[in-house]
Amino acid sequence: MDTKIAIWMKNISKKDYLKDKKCLNPLKIQFKIEVNYFLKKYRLISSIYKLTWLSYCDHNMHNHILIKRKENLMINLKKLSLTFLTLIFTLCLSVQSVNAGNVTINLGHGNTEGSAYDPLAKKFAELAEKYSNGTVKVKVRCCAQLVKEDEAFKAMQLGTVDMAIITGNNLSPHFGLTDAFVLPYIFKNKEHAYKVLEGPVGDSYKKKLLDATGVTILAFGFVGDRDFYNSRKPIKSMADMKGLKVRVPKNQVMIDTFKEFGAAPIALPWADTPTALQTGTVQGADNGTSFIKSAKFYEIMPYFTVLEHFTYFSPLMASPHLMKKLDADQKKAVLRAGKEANDYQKSVMSKKVGEIRKFLTTEGQGGMKTTEFDRTDFIAAGQRVQDKYATSKGAEFTEFVQAIRAAGN
Repeated sequence: MDTKIAIWMKNISKKDYLKDKKCLNPLKIQFKIEVNYFLKKYRLISSIYKLTWLSYCDHNMHNHILIKRKENLMINLKKLSLTFLTLIFTLCLSVQSVNAGNVTINLGHGNTEGSAYDPLAKKFAELAEKYSNGTVKVKVRCCAQLVKEDEAFKAMQLGTVDMAIITGNNLSPHFGLTDAFVLPYIFKNKEHAYKVLEGPVGDSYKKKLLDATGVTILAFGFVGDRDFYNSRKPIKSMADMKGLKVRVPKNQVMIDTFKEFGAAPIALPWADTPTALQTGTVQGADNGTSFIKSAKFYEIMPYFTVLEHFTYFSPLMASPHLMKKLDADQKKAVLRAGKEANDYQKSVMSKKVGEIRKFLTTEGQGGMKTTEFDRTDFIAAGQRVQDKYATSKGAEFTEFVQAIRAAGN
């Protein structure tokens, strides 16, 4: 840079400075400092900056003094340039520091708007922003916009998805202990389920999941039951399930359970389920009560059964990449938001289940047909599945099943 300035100064002729013999013409020196300064840490490239300097008129100045001033000017320009770059560098650091405090979270789930996931996701987004004083913003993406539910857990581990809500049985392929929660009729009632999930057993599960996969559970969410629907006939007893082609998630416990019921289970991803039901590839399926309504399965499936064979929950989870990005206050805000969103969803959905079942089975609304049925054989079959898994998946799994059962006593 000094060489360029020196050459430029040398080429300035005397007449450019002298208006007459007595006075210097006001000198307007304009130059460009070309900077292509790569800052490794912050990856910023400075632009071209312009500085304009004005000299002053000195009636008594002689030519040799002018030359001396040129030399001093070059020295001063160098100092000023370094000072200017230092200022830009400091400002860049400040901007980067400010921006590092703001985090945008993409929270995805695979269900439609209005499903049971909605109250949890939207309340969390609202509270996370509130408790972080606006430094955390959450964008909720429904309907598998970010990722399919079956792929969401792995995407969080890889850091390509920040947060997701996933039905519990879809965690089993990634963390086998989850199957204990999926076992048919493992919970006596909702009180038993919440006591397990929100007590020491649930805390132990969250810690083991975090240690094994890096994924953090912020909320277990509302606990519901999977209701059954089909296109063949009303279910009055387990004998009516014989040979029925039933869509099930890709979860071995659920596959084995329907086999024990006498059905012919077909494992399909959630995204393929509506088409399979419409085309007759499968004749029946089960879902949480609210999902049957939100997905409008009542329009294609005429028979509805409150089987309550599987209890489900759909935890709100965060990727390790996201949790590392949050500062201490933001983590505190996110954890608090998760807990309170959990309580909010429980309150909202607990009131809705009865209303939804009434809608589904009311003529002129859902219009599905239902009937009283004998649950005895279903429960006995579920117990056989429980015992099989409790004795075949290792000591840790056995102890975990025993802990779940004990919490209901």
